[in-house]
Amino acid sequence: MSHTPSRQDFDHYMAPNYAPQQVIPVRGEGSRLWDQQGREYIDFAGGIAVNSLGHCHPVLVEALKDQGEKLWHLSNVFTNEPALNLAKALVDRTFADKVFLCSSGGEANEAALKLARRWAVDHHGEHKDKIISFYQSFHGRTFFTVSVGGQPKYSQGFGPVPGGILHADYNDLESVRKLVGDDTCAIMVEPMQGEGGIVPGKQDFLQGLRDLCDEHNALLIFDEVQTGVGRSGELYAYKNYGITPDILTSAKSLGGGFPVGAMLATDAVAKSLVIGTHGSTYGGNALASAVALAAVEFIDTPEVLEGVKKRHDLFREHLETINRKHGVFKEIRGMGLLMGAQMSDAYEGRAKDILPLAIEEGLMALIAGPNVLRMAPSLVIPEADIAEGMARLERAIERLVAAA
Repeated sequence: MSHTPSRQDFDHYMAPNYAPQQVIPVRGEGSRLWDQQGREYIDFAGGIAVNSLGHCHPVLVEALKDQGEKLWHLSNVFTNEPALNLAKALVDRTFADKVFLCSSGGEANEAALKLARRWAVDHHGEHKDKIISFYQSFHGRTFFTVSVGGQPKYSQGFGPVPGGILHADYNDLESVRKLVGDDTCAIMVEPMQGEGGIVPGKQDFLQGLRDLCDEHNALLIFDEVQTGVGRSGELYAYKNYGITPDILTSAKSLGGGFPVGAMLATDAVAKSLVIGTHGSTYGGNALASAVALAAVEFIDTPEVLEGVKKRHDLFREHLETINRKHGVFKEIRGMGLLMGAQMSDAYEGRAKDILPLAIEEGLMALIAGPNVLRMAPSLVIPEADIAEGMARLERAIERLVAAA
């Protein structure tokens, strides 16, 4: 007997840790989606900054089909050509000398944190174990990464958190100076906080972190899970600042929708990840690596990266136009195609109320906390889709204002 799944099936069969919208998308093409009833939506959410080339981009589909007829998976007893090609592509395009492949951003950050601790033990001893990160940061859902993340709500209720983790204020270098010392093994930072509200790091703040790490023989880890692979207008956001980390993590846009993650590091640091110290069952999977390589090679071109910057300006212009009419935003910020609109005082905490209204108008968007409307669309979203999506967003905001 055939069965057409419904939203009620989620409540019946799935663990209750999510609260998805009522619509169930079944097909996507470019920056548009269609649900079970055939209704169309414009996608400004991008799977939370994952669908870097939209839905079913032909370059990624071709890579998946081609590899799917050759080789899917091998254990880490073997390597494979797609994984080696992806690693080479990432090394050739970044500061890094070595790559560890995994399946998600959380895994990539877990690997980065373990590597930092192992490196510190190898070079300085057991006492050098402190990790500094920032309030409102988000680094994943493993117990280590959620503890390093600066939002206690994600780690509460699971028992004692790992020790040696300190939190400072983002974009406040003095708050870091108060915590850093010779027992610091790493500072972990997002060059632009994503879940924390789409807050770009200041140039002098990030440079100051680099200087503090150098002064105290600590490692600088850039979490670029959300900002990486073209999202900021450069292949990785560290290039916007001219500041080189020791370790960088990547996922989300890296696979264009296929689960994949990577940790990139210099030779001097990566040497501590010796045989047996870490692993990932699906890391370096041939299917994921082939798709990720296709995504990286397509995105890392002047046409796409310059297009991201141009689209950023279009998004900002539309949002500012909407705001002049309705006064719902206090600030519009972000880099490239990761943008946030902070709600004005009159609409404090109301960002989440826009999402269901937008769905009804045929638009998918996101929030970054209760007070920031977030947009992370395809890096190649057509300008016509931007204009139509913004028209739908404005209708949703008009309804929000009318109901206030």
